[in-house]
Amino acid sequence: MTLSAVGSPLEMWGGVECTVNRVGDTFRDQLVLNGHDVRTDDLERFARLGFRTMRVPVLWERVAPSGLEHADWRWSDARLAQARELGIRPIVGLVHHGSGPAGTSLLDPAFPGRLAEFARAVAERYPWVTAYTPVNEPLTTARFSALYGLWYPHVSDSRQFVRALLVQCRASILAMRSIREITPGAALVQTEDLGRTYSTPLLAYQATFDNERRWLTFDLLTGRLTRTDRMWRYMRDQGIDEETLEWFRVNACPPDLLGINHYVTSNRYLDTDRRRYPAHTWGGNGRHRYADVEAVRVLERPASPREVLLEAWQRYHLPLAVTEVHLGCTREEQLRWLGEVWAAAAAARQQGADVRAVTAWSLLGAFDWDSLLTRAAGHYEPGAFDVRGPAPRITALGRMIGDLAHGRATSHPAGQGPGWWERSGRFAHGHGETAPPALRTRVRRVAEAPLIVVTGAGGTLATAFGRVAQLRGLEAQLLSRSSLDVADPASVASALAEHRPWAVVNASGYVRVGDAERHRDICFRENALGAATLARECARLGVALVTFSSDLVFSGTARKPYVESDPACPSTVYGASKVAAEQGVAEAMPAALTIRTSAFFGPWDVHNLLTRALESLRAGGAWEVPDAVVSPTYVPDLVNAALDLLIDGERGIWHLTNAGQLSWLEFVRRGAELAGLQPGRVRVSSSILPHESRGSYTALSSERGMLLPPLENALERYIKARAEKLARAQPFDALTATPAAGA
Repeated sequence: MTLSAVGSPLEMWGGVECTVNRVGDTFRDQLVLNGHDVRTDDLERFARLGFRTMRVPVLWERVAPSGLEHADWRWSDARLAQARELGIRPIVGLVHHGSGPAGTSLLDPAFPGRLAEFARAVAERYPWVTAYTPVNEPLTTARFSALYGLWYPHVSDSRQFVRALLVQCRASILAMRSIREITPGAALVQTEDLGRTYSTPLLAYQATFDNERRWLTFDLLTGRLTRTDRMWRYMRDQGIDEETLEWFRVNACPPDLLGINHYVTSNRYLDTDRRRYPAHTWGGNGRHRYADVEAVRVLERPASPREVLLEAWQRYHLPLAVTEVHLGCTREEQLRWLGEVWAAAAAARQQGADVRAVTAWSLLGAFDWDSLLTRAAGHYEPGAFDVRGPAPRITALGRMIGDLAHGRATSHPAGQGPGWWERSGRFAHGHGETAPPALRTRVRRVAEAPLIVVTGAGGTLATAFGRVAQLRGLEAQLLSRSSLDVADPASVASALAEHRPWAVVNASGYVRVGDAERHRDICFRENALGAATLARECARLGVALVTFSSDLVFSGTARKPYVESDPACPSTVYGASKVAAEQGVAEAMPAALTIRTSAFFGPWDVHNLLTRALESLRAGGAWEVPDAVVSPTYVPDLVNAALDLLIDGERGIWHLTNAGQLSWLEFVRRGAELAGLQPGRVRVSSSILPHESRGSYTALSSERGMLLPPLENALERYIKARAEKLARAQPFDALTATPAAGA
């Protein structure tokens, strides 16, 4: 296989996060979690993006968990045949952060031979496949499985770590030997995570050791490790005999291409002053105890992707590719990271490195990597596609990947600022509270980035957008009614002409549900006329728009959560004004995004019902709630998801609430329980009329995709944020806010 020719343009490759790893006796399969296991049209989606080379899993644990005699090839047969038909060249992976089927492990001397048998079977079945990664990231997998004990076989011992690494590297060599007996020209694409370790002066010896150890996968496979090397001596000290190490020199299997996987957090920092860091970062080497943290949170400028690529090139002079690019973060940060890595690969090429491709990884997202796969919490990070709806939905990242794959220029307004790893706000643990001058001059000011205008300044929702936008490095201008009256066409036109935004967030509106029954005209002016007026001007200028509606567009008589296609049937003036707003926006600007949401709660204002209830309970009082079922919505989650959808260019109506529905009584009592207060002092009051709050049942769900975390998770984060404020003896600041819709 030709893994792109020397001198050819930089290619965009792709891959689906496909880990099958074992924790205890439980195997977790990312292909099952992301749905790729059952969907038959994913490869067509990928081909439309422009991929001509992809990393494709034919994993030992999936195909032959009970031995080759019982192998099930149906999934691999179908996917590889489809890839071939679509003109996609597969780089087939056999083990991806796994330890093999039950009955073997990374410490099993029989593991290499058994994997080689499986590899031969794969090659015999698919002789046209000409590129393989028998074992993904052997060093990284050995660290997580046998040094940190996170994955099976769950040991934390340097001797076992070395054995796990050698077993995997031996397995890779034997697997390629078996494959090449069937397909002589088959290429070895060897992947490994690569970063750099930094430290305080006292730990310089450990950083030096780590920076030599990081090359072990490639050094073993290329046969360059000799008796004079420090890592040779290290492995001998761990009980490895000379014959075992010499075997790798005699049976060297140099990769045809080195796959470099570099993440924002791949660079590490070691510090003996552990008190500055969370306890989960603490560790040691038997000589010193220290914290091991992300270097990007401490240092002004840790190694960049370009520098890492050049290091690998200068050491081996073998063809390179970035074989994983993914960032579990907000959408604009994903755009920025991909853009940086793509530019880094291009720059390394200009400096003489033979970099063939950049691989967009986790095309369908990833589950639970925030805990290194140790907890089955369902935490999802979208990728090029978001799989939380009825079908994978392409994101702004996916569109950027497609542009790069087709050689088109790509530039999203949201992706033009510096990434969080370049902004001074990234510093934690007491480091870098003020960005040093070099950093301030090197990083482009966020104020130079394209602008988002947010209406309704002073309200809960607008204030939250301003706060979250700042955290995400998005420049937002909050405008009050005096600067932008949404119901006045001249005011709208003037404000948008002055600020020239790429997007508008309409966070203004009349929010007093009970008062709306007496002030219908005012309510309709602010909610319906204002939204439609803003939509017409945004449509004329080609400016993106997101606006907000309410669960009160529904009557409240249902007994199952309302979804987007359910007919609106408001029972209040406020609800009717929101229906009129939805209709006016849809007519004026079909490309606008209208988000329906429910009762707010959050840590940044004092007006939401839960905060007021907990303050009352904390003061020794009681609290009464209406007899109704709702879908409470955590404001930080709402704002983050709304911004992601805005950046993705979504349109139409979308329900955004935290997953879950419960009565006001259950909700406030659960909050009180988590806060350590007395939930029994919360009770239902029949004196609170439905038109003063909302219908008796206005819970929401979504047929387009539930994008917010579960309500219990949101409540826990809210209580934690509230406790942190109380511990600082600071009352929740009102931020000059007034209650927002649904608050």
